[in-house]
Amino acid sequence: MRNAFFATAALALVALAPSVAAQNVSVDVRVDRLEKEMRAVQRKVFPAGAPLEAEITRPAAPAIVPGSPSSTPVADLTARVGALESQLASITGQVEENSFKLKQLEDAFNRYKAEQESRAAPAVVPPPAVAPSASAAPARPAAPRPAASGASEERKTAVAAIERPSTGNEADDAYSYGFRLWDAKFYPEAQAQLKATVDKYGASPIASKAANLLGRAYLDDGKPALASVAFYENYQKRPKGDRAADSLAYLGEALIQLKKPADACKVYAELEQVYGGSLSNGLRGMMDKGRARAKCTA
Repeated sequence: MRNAFFATAALALVALAPSVAAQNVSVDVRVDRLEKEMRAVQRKVFPAGAPLEAEITRPAAPAIVPGSPSSTPVADLTARVGALESQLASITGQVEENSFKLKQLEDAFNRYKAEQESRAAPAVVPPPAVAPSASAAPARPAAPRPAASGASEERKTAVAAIERPSTGNEADDAYSYGFRLWDAKFYPEAQAQLKATVDKYGASPIASKAANLLGRAYLDDGKPALASVAFYENYQKRPKGDRAADSLAYLGEALIQLKKPADACKVYAELEQVYGGSLSNGLRGMMDKGRARAKCTA
C-alpha cells in the first residue's frame, strides 16, 4: 500500500515537470519580447542620444519568514514582465504625446510659412500712389464727359467738322475718331470718345490703343492724376497689348508731374524689366529722360 502511494506521487511529479518547464519558457519569451520592444521604443524616443536604461532587475529576495514559501524562478520572471509592461506603456504614452505635439508644431509652422509667402508675393508692378484730391474729378466718371457746356458755336462747328470714319469695323472707327479729336487738340471730346471706346470694346485688341490714348488725352489736358489711372489700368489689364509699354512710359511721366519721383522710378524699372528688349528708340529715350528727371539711382 505504502509503495503504491509513493509510486503515484512520483508519477504526478513527472507529469507536473513539463508544465512548469513550459511555463518558464513562456515567461522567458515574454521577457525577451518586451525587452526588444523596450529598446525599439527607446531608440525612437531618444534617436540622438543614449536611451535611458530601464532599471529593471531581478527583485531582491525578500526575507523569508519561517513557514512561508520561498520565491520561485516563475515568480521572479513574472515580476520582471510586470515591470517591463508598465514601463513600456509609459514610454509608449510619451511617444504618442510627443508625436501629437510635433504635429501641432508642424501645422503651426506651415500656416506661418503660407502667411509669409502670401505677404511676400510681389505684385506685377506697384500701383502708383496716386490719390486724386477731393476737388479732382473721379477716376471713372459715370458717363463720358461731353464738350464743355460753355463751348462757343465756333468750337462746336470745329468739332463737328472732324470726320467720323466709316470703314465697317466699328471698333477701329471708334478709336480712329477719338484719335482725330485728340490730334486736333479737342481733349475733352477725345476723352469722352476714347473712354466710350474702351468701355464698349474692352476685349478687343483696339482697347490697348484706345486706353493708352485716353491717358495721353488726360495728360495733355493737364490732368495727370486721371492719366496715371488710365495708363496703369491699361498696363495691368492688357500687359501684352500694343500699347502696354507705352502706357508704362507715360505713367512714369504722369507720376513725375504729380511730384512722385520714387513711384516713377519703380515704374521705369518695371518697364525695363518687362519690355527692355523690345522697347522702341522713342520709348527708351523717353524712359532715360524720365529717369534723369526723377533722379533714379538705378
